[in-house]
Amino acid sequence: MRNRNRVDSWREGFSRWLRFGDLPLRYKLVILFLMVGILPSIALGVLVNWTVNRIVDQQVTSNTIQLIGKVNQTLDNDMENLQNITYLIGFDPRTERFLQGDIQGDKPAAGADVPSGTYRPQTSPVKQDNEENYEIKRYLQGFTTLYPEIASILLVNREGAYISNEMYARSPASLTEEEWYREAVLNEGIFTVLGHPAERNVTTHVHYANEELVSVVRSFVDPDTREVTGAVLIDLKLRAVARTVRDVTLGKSGYLMVAEAGGSSIYAPEDSIIPSIPPSWFPEEDSGALIREVNGERLQLIYGTSSFTGWRTIGVFPTSESVYEVREIRFYMICFLFVVCLFGVAASYTLSQSISRPIWQLMSFMQKAESGDLTIRYWGNRQDEVGMLGRSFNRMLQQIRKLMKLSELRERQKREAELRSLQAHIKPHFLYNTLDTIHWMARKKGADDVSELVESLSRLFRIGLSKGDDIIPMSDEWTHISSYLQIQKTRYRDRLQVEMEISPEAERLYVLKLILQPMVENAIYHGIKARRGPGRIWIQADVEENVLVLTVRDDGAGMPAERLDALRRQLADPVTAMEVPPEEGPGGSRSYGMLNVQARIKLTFGETYGIMIDSIENEGTTVRITHPLLHAVPSSSDHDGRDSR
Repeated sequence: MRNRNRVDSWREGFSRWLRFGDLPLRYKLVILFLMVGILPSIALGVLVNWTVNRIVDQQVTSNTIQLIGKVNQTLDNDMENLQNITYLIGFDPRTERFLQGDIQGDKPAAGADVPSGTYRPQTSPVKQDNEENYEIKRYLQGFTTLYPEIASILLVNREGAYISNEMYARSPASLTEEEWYREAVLNEGIFTVLGHPAERNVTTHVHYANEELVSVVRSFVDPDTREVTGAVLIDLKLRAVARTVRDVTLGKSGYLMVAEAGGSSIYAPEDSIIPSIPPSWFPEEDSGALIREVNGERLQLIYGTSSFTGWRTIGVFPTSESVYEVREIRFYMICFLFVVCLFGVAASYTLSQSISRPIWQLMSFMQKAESGDLTIRYWGNRQDEVGMLGRSFNRMLQQIRKLMKLSELRERQKREAELRSLQAHIKPHFLYNTLDTIHWMARKKGADDVSELVESLSRLFRIGLSKGDDIIPMSDEWTHISSYLQIQKTRYRDRLQVEMEISPEAERLYVLKLILQPMVENAIYHGIKARRGPGRIWIQADVEENVLVLTVRDDGAGMPAERLDALRRQLADPVTAMEVPPEEGPGGSRSYGMLNVQARIKLTFGETYGIMIDSIENEGTTVRITHPLLHAVPSSSDHDGRDSR
C-alpha cells in the first residue's frame, strides 16, 4: 500500500511537471532561453549542412559536366580532323579516277592472309595502274605520317576493289558486302563513327586488336547521279581517345569513360569499377547526373553526350568521396553546436537564477504579508522591474495599513450614525402618530374631508419610512402614490383628473420605494399646472417582456426639445448631473427627484434599467420606468444589477 501511494505521488508530481504552466519560473526561463538560444543554432546548423550538401553536389556536378564538355570537345576535334581527311581524300583526282574504275585497285584474292595486289598479271597497262595505285597509297601514307594516331586508311570503290597503305583483305569476299560499307552507303556521304571494329574482312600489317582501334567511315556520292561510288574507312588508334580521358581523375578513385550511344564501352580504365553501363540508365537529356548502386556500392554518374559523335563521356566515382568536404564542414558545425549548447545551458541557468531569485524573495515577503505581518518590507536598490515591484509592494502595505485604520474609524462613525438615525426616526414616528390622533378627532367632530386628508398624509409618512427598507411591495408603492394624489386632489379639485391601472402580476412584485411620487409630482407641477384648464394623469403598472414597466403620462404643457435633450443627458449620468450646477438657458433646469430615482435604480440594479422620457410641447409628457421583476425582497448581495425572480 505504501509503495502504491509512493507511485501515485510520483505520477502526480511527474504529470504536474509536464504541465508547463505549473513549472517554477526558473525552469520556465531555462526552457525559454534554451529554446531561444539553442534551437535556432541547431536549426541553423541543419540548414547550413543541407545547404552545403546541395551546393557541393551542384558544384561537383557542374564542374564535372564542364570537364566532360571539354573532353567531348577534344574528341570532337579529333573526329572533325578525320572528317576533313575524308574530304581531302575524296577531292583528290586520283581518288575520283579510282572510284570511277579508271585506276585498278587491289582485289580480295583466295589464299592466306597475305597482302593482296601481288597476284595480278603484269602487263603494260597494269604497270601504269600500279604506279597510280602506288601514288594513292603514298598519298594515304602521308596522312598517317602527318597524324600518327591514324592506324590505317582504306579506299573501296563500288566494284569491291580497294587501295590502302596498311590494310588488306582477309578473304576473297567482296568488301562491299561488309557491314561498315553498308553503313557508309546508308548514310550517303555523311561522316559516321562506327566505334570498335568487329568481324570485318580487313586487317592491318600491325595486327591491331579490335579493342585498340576506333573506326570511322564515309561514302562518296556522285554529285550528278547521287549514286554511291565508294567509301573510305579510317582506323583511329584508341590511344588518341585514351590520352584525352585517362589523365582526368575525379576525387580519389573516380575516372572518366567513353561509351557508345548503345552502351558499348569505347574507353574505360583498366581498374574501372563498372566496365559497361546499360543505356537504359540514362534519361533522354544530353547531360546530367544520376546515382546507381553497383555491387553494393553507390556510384554517382555524371555524363555528357557529344553532338558530333553521339558518344557519352561518363564520370564515375563513389558517392562517399563526393561528401568528404561536406563531412569536414559537418564536423566543424557539430563542434560549434556543442560549444553553443554548453554555453547556452550555463548562460540560461545563470540568467534564470538572476531573474527568479529576487522574484522568489519578493514572493516570500508577500506570503508573510498575507499571513498578517504588515510590518514586513522589501529592502533592495534594484532599478529594474523587480525593484519597482518591491517598492510598490512597500507602498501597498503602507496604504493597506492606512485603509485599515480608516476602516476602523469609519466603522465607529457608522455605529454613531446609526445611533443618531435611530434617534432621528423618533420624530417622524411621533409626527404620523400625532396625525393619526388628529384624524380620529376630525372624524369625531364630523370633518370628514379633514379626516381623509390627514389619513392620506399619515399613510404617506408611514410608507415613506417603511421600517427603513429600500425595497417594498408594489401594493405599498401603489398605496403611497394614491395617498399622495388624494392630497393633491384636495388642493387642485376639478383641475386634476387621475386614472390608475395596475395588473395583477405587477401587484405581486416588489419595487424600489418612492419611485412613482417624483414622476407624478413633475407631471402635476410642470405639466397640469402649466396648462390652461383641467388636466389628466395616467399611471400604469404592467409586466412587459420580463420587465416591470411603470408609466406616468400626462396631457400637460410638455417641454421644448432643448429641455428634453438636456434632461436626457442628465438622466444618462444622474450622479454627475446632481453634483454639477445647472446650465443657464431653456435646458438648464434640473429635476432632482427624477435624477434621484434614476441614480437609485441604476446603482441598485445596473445600467439595463432606469427612466426613459418622451415629451411634445403643448401635448404632454410620458415617463417610462423599467424595473427588474422582484418576487421577494432581495438580499444585499443581489443589489448589483441582478434580478431576484
